[in-house]
Amino acid sequence: MPLLLFLLLPFFTPPPIHATAASEFIFNGFTTSNLSLNGLAHITSNGLLLLTNDTKEALGHAFYPAPINFNKSSGSGSATPSFSTTFVFAIVPQYPDVGGHGLAFAISPWKDLPGSMPSQHLGLLNDSDNGNSSNHLIAVELDTVKTIEYKDIDNNHVGIDVNSLISLNSSTVGYYKSTMSAFTKLNLMAGDPLQVWINYDADSTRLDVRLAPAKTPKPAAPLVSSTVNLSRVALNEMYVGFSASTGAGSSRHYVSGWSFSLDGEAQALDLSRLPSIPKKSDTKKGSSVVVIVALALAGFSLLLILVLTILFFCHKRRKRFQEVKEDWELEYGPHRIPYVEIYKATKGFDEANLVGSGGFGRVYKGVMPKSRAEVAVKRISHDSKQGIREFVSEIASMSRLRHRNLVQLLGYCRRQGELLLVYDFMMNGSLDRFLFEGKEPSLSWDQRFKIIKDVAAGLLYLHEGWEQVVIHRDIKASNILLDDNLNGKLSDFGLARLYDHGSNPKTTHIVGTLGYLAPELSKTGKATTCSDVFAFGAFLLEIVCGRRPIDISASNEDMTGLVELVAEWWKKGRIVDAVDPNMKGSFNEEEAELVLKLGLLCSHPEPTTRPSMRQVVQYLGSSARMPDMSPASLSGSIRFASFDAFSNDFGASCPSTAEVTSDHQSSTRTDSH
Repeated sequence: MPLLLFLLLPFFTPPPIHATAASEFIFNGFTTSNLSLNGLAHITSNGLLLLTNDTKEALGHAFYPAPINFNKSSGSGSATPSFSTTFVFAIVPQYPDVGGHGLAFAISPWKDLPGSMPSQHLGLLNDSDNGNSSNHLIAVELDTVKTIEYKDIDNNHVGIDVNSLISLNSSTVGYYKSTMSAFTKLNLMAGDPLQVWINYDADSTRLDVRLAPAKTPKPAAPLVSSTVNLSRVALNEMYVGFSASTGAGSSRHYVSGWSFSLDGEAQALDLSRLPSIPKKSDTKKGSSVVVIVALALAGFSLLLILVLTILFFCHKRRKRFQEVKEDWELEYGPHRIPYVEIYKATKGFDEANLVGSGGFGRVYKGVMPKSRAEVAVKRISHDSKQGIREFVSEIASMSRLRHRNLVQLLGYCRRQGELLLVYDFMMNGSLDRFLFEGKEPSLSWDQRFKIIKDVAAGLLYLHEGWEQVVIHRDIKASNILLDDNLNGKLSDFGLARLYDHGSNPKTTHIVGTLGYLAPELSKTGKATTCSDVFAFGAFLLEIVCGRRPIDISASNEDMTGLVELVAEWWKKGRIVDAVDPNMKGSFNEEEAELVLKLGLLCSHPEPTTRPSMRQVVQYLGSSARMPDMSPASLSGSIRFASFDAFSNDFGASCPSTAEVTSDHQSSTRTDSH
């Protein structure tokens, strides 16, 4: 019997968790682990911790389930003890040239990191709590996207974060083999397993991070270090674990092994027992062998003819795809997409790929040749001598906007009198298809209310959540796009304008769509957040009532505005009768009444009476009550509803022409762009 046990002993694998207390543990694979998981995080069948998959704009969290005691008594009170951790991870992007977004080791008071956002937030924080000392967050980020607003050094770096996504210190990914001068650079997105060692010394308050390829010894010199007194950050009990997120691009974020120790060196991982990490195979295969053989068999005379032919077609192709490039555009290089890529993506702007057209351009669906990402390409005519430099500058700025309820502007290209704007493609197209064209099933009330809150959140981000104030200037149903889950996303930033927080907007031409234009625009010519709120009010009435703000096809006598109609129903005590009859009575009357009254309040002729978008979001989320109103208090709004867009006063301040857009409304556009 002892002999039999001795022979069978090698076939028994010890459990992957060894923990003497909640202050020390080791996972050589996660098959039998009891980690606390949320978001996309899960354990694969072979024992890998997979934080995210190829889903865009998502996040995943995995934390050790028991809290760690991060305060120990000392002679003068309490201090955070030393700690050490090591783990093996890999980042496998969906497409080789698009990263998204990175992972982080985190120490937090919460296992689920409430309120955290994906994309550049890495699932750790959001815009409103970033930098708050109340976060009590310590993190080491492994970031694959350069985020300008967080002062990232590049798209391949390690950073030490305390309560903020702006790192205390960061470094390009790599390691020192023997001396500080022998630096070897690594690529986080290569998909190769890498090992990280994080050590905090309480006496010197020094946090060191080292990184090297898996199975490479721990480097003697740290990659990045910071002196930070964590006793001022950590609470008595904290959770340790991992967070990862994806954005416009996506990656699979794996962890195959993890060891942690408080007041001591973390146990070494048994690399031979760690589950293997899958890598995407490169399916591109060249066909140059056939070409080389054919050329080798050709004679000198045939080769000369071939060379001359190639030169001719290269010249013709270069002229065909020639772009407008000027020296001042060098600073916007990262936002410029080569014309040849856009041409291939849309199959030469094939009419079969046309998805929309109007007075401001034509829109084509495309698939980018390298990333295979679906995009929408808008072709806009422009005059390169009139303001194109300022326009491109703002387009480059807006391509850095990141929010789940904004259609991502990926970049631009200029060529032969036209400007090309490239956006993420939205599967379900624009909202007005569902409201007015009758080509799609009618939206339910829950779907409409969700879209309303989505658009409000996106507009709040434009007004308050970014480094500059962004005025959209053309909010309407046709500029609200729906993804495959009918999430509402604000699009079409072709008319948008930027200005710094606290500064005054400049006077400009009046642009936008009739029925959505705030009355003060005809007097001041200044688009503001208040004028955006006015257009949002028209949008609220539009989506609830299933009617356009103004019926342009009617005569002047019959051209009753939607504001007037809703106000009349309110006076009769039957405001919910204004709701779209397509919903056939199947809607929440309390919510519908709230939205209709909010639409009237946003449409008030006095800008100072309109709510801010922050207040709008609070009203829609029931975290604040709307002010008491009556139909009589909005009489000014009702009078304004009959505002004549073609009056002499308006025409004198805005000498424009009316253009017919894809939704058959008259759009007044006088901007040179």
